[in-house]
Amino acid sequence: MKLEDAIVLITGANRGIGLAFAEAALARGARKVYACARNPSSITTAGAIPVQLDVTSDQDVTAAARLCGDVNLVINNAGIARPGGLLNPEANEAARAQFDTNIFGIVRVTQAFAPVLAKNGGGAFLNVLSAASWINSGAMTAYAVSKAAAWSLTNGLRNELRQQGTHVLGLHVGFVDTDLARGLDVVKVSPQSAVAAAFDALEAGASEVLADDRARTVKRGLTAEPPIYLLA
Repeated sequence: MKLEDAIVLITGANRGIGLAFAEAALARGARKVYACARNPSSITTAGAIPVQLDVTSDQDVTAAARLCGDVNLVINNAGIARPGGLLNPEANEAARAQFDTNIFGIVRVTQAFAPVLAKNGGGAFLNVLSAASWINSGAMTAYAVSKAAAWSLTNGLRNELRQQGTHVLGLHVGFVDTDLARGLDVVKVSPQSAVAAAFDALEAGASEVLADDRARTVKRGLTAEPPIYLLA
């Protein structure tokens, strides 16, 4: 799939990776970019079309699919992260919120837009995942669990959508220099570099892209002995 002349919808497009996706899509010649956020007034990207979309709201998702019926690329970027583990009962609410956004948000958007993409020739979904799909250090346990589920979800959707000619690409990246990683003393990549890697992979027809050294290291470590997820 080529970005030039594409019609793109991006969830969580008001900041971070989502904002970088909107800017890069326009720079690569997208004909139209729907930049989605819970508060559309927070969209500041010149040339983008603000759309109200909270991925946890069935009503918002249905309305967006109705409004943006010409889309042929959907980027499932919206996500949240909360620190802490799962053993404290008080963590249940935070875990549910992360699962609702990071997993069921993708489900809602994909269910609503799969028929739109089919009508428009197939198109593609690009799901923003994480190196945390494969490793859980315990610092943000529920977040990592949600991303592991999102990876499996992406693989399942790829198989289901293949029959209608819709491509599915999963983006894995480690720490990105956004609000989510603010305050962490770790090596971070820029949102722009992660987005460039994702769009290059999409145009090359890849099904998975590892956008930084951390994602590549963790992926290699899955088959090490002992595997990297036991050492975290």
